[in-house]
Amino acid sequence: MMPRRVSGPYAKTGCVNSLLALIVRAGRLLWCSIGLLISLPTLAGIQVLTVQGTIGPASADYLVRGIDKANAAHARLVVIELDTPGGLDTSMRDIIKAILASDTPVATYVSPPGARAASAGTYILYASHVAAMAPATNLGAATPVELMPAGAPGKPPDKQAEKSAPPLPDAKTNKAVNDAAAYIRGLAELRGRNAAWAERAVREAKSLSAEAALQERVIDVIAIDLADLLKQLHGRKVAMGKADITLSLAELAVTRVEQDWRTRLLAVIGEPSVAYILLLLGIYGLIYEFMSPGMLLPGVVGGICLLLALFALQLMPVNYVGLALLILGITMMVAEAFLPSFGTLGMGGIVAFVLGSVMLIDTDLPDYGVSLVLIAPLAGVSALFSFAIGALALRARQRPVLTGDESLAGSEGETLDNIAPGESGGWARIQGETWRVQSQVPLVRGTKIRVVMRHGLTLAVEPINPQKEGNDV
Repeated sequence: MMPRRVSGPYAKTGCVNSLLALIVRAGRLLWCSIGLLISLPTLAGIQVLTVQGTIGPASADYLVRGIDKANAAHARLVVIELDTPGGLDTSMRDIIKAILASDTPVATYVSPPGARAASAGTYILYASHVAAMAPATNLGAATPVELMPAGAPGKPPDKQAEKSAPPLPDAKTNKAVNDAAAYIRGLAELRGRNAAWAERAVREAKSLSAEAALQERVIDVIAIDLADLLKQLHGRKVAMGKADITLSLAELAVTRVEQDWRTRLLAVIGEPSVAYILLLLGIYGLIYEFMSPGMLLPGVVGGICLLLALFALQLMPVNYVGLALLILGITMMVAEAFLPSFGTLGMGGIVAFVLGSVMLIDTDLPDYGVSLVLIAPLAGVSALFSFAIGALALRARQRPVLTGDESLAGSEGETLDNIAPGESGGWARIQGETWRVQSQVPLVRGTKIRVVMRHGLTLAVEPINPQKEGNDV
């Protein structure tokens, strides 16, 4: 029996329904594909961040954002490959806060062989869920560097020094050491590591090699490379808050998170000396733009430099008294060029400028701050520039007036008609304009004259060569 063929409006309705069903299936397939692409970063599982060099605003920003992105991508593990001599306390604490708040386990790995995790690196290592080191690496020396003068704790006592009875540490030193010791002890107790040695690393600047650190229960793992580290961590239990999780790292892709443009930019302008130069360029540019409106270039360059400097300084330990002194010094040196202070403002500006520059970065960390080698020439150039402008302004004041009413006295011109002495006067062309003039002596047309003074709209004039202009009109 042949199937019955449907025709008419019912056949059209069936075709439309089939087409709609096909569109719905295609849409579902498209959404599934998009979801798969979005979920690809989560399949990476392991994300690796690399920090080499001083811990500062750039490295802190890079690690904090890297950990946040790993949490958002639901990564299985974050590995921080670390090689640092230490760094800023504020940047270190920002990194540790991000590690402690992370939903993803963080393993800090001191690598490659020959690397170190000194000072701030030791704190970061203690704060991590997993502490690992490569062979031939070391950690420790976590005493705040500004608190380690010659003869600090950890140095064998000298007999001569014992006889001289060195002064006891002051309250500021004790306060800083106790604060650092309590901080690293808290991290050690949180992760179940050797708290006693951690405190000695702060109070006595102790250091350990990788093998000794493993024996002292300072670290958890010694791994030759990243692959060896992941192999040893697979199946390991890690404390995450109140619960323990087991790391399952087999066959997971490893993604290295490179530094983006923001981190690279901050690494350049995050240097205190670079930020300091940008700040000066910004302030000078805006000051001279306000004093000479319409130049545009100083204002544009100054605005860009000032914003870049503020972007860098907001991540640094800035002393705002130093910043205020710096701005005050620049303002006083610029004002020296416009006010008759006979050098008082200029000298005061130089002193304020130097003091503000030295106080700008509030840290005693060696090699982190504005160098005196940079401050001295910039202060000299600023002072020289200020006094040079002042000298030019003084010279300009001594020049004769070239515009306005005052410039008419002494101007020369030529009479346009015969002028009889008296109040009636006549007309003359002076500075390209026609003026009503009066003279005490008769003048013929075309006589060269000089302006003596102005009375309203009438000029008093005299002949340039009186002996030749004595004819009566």
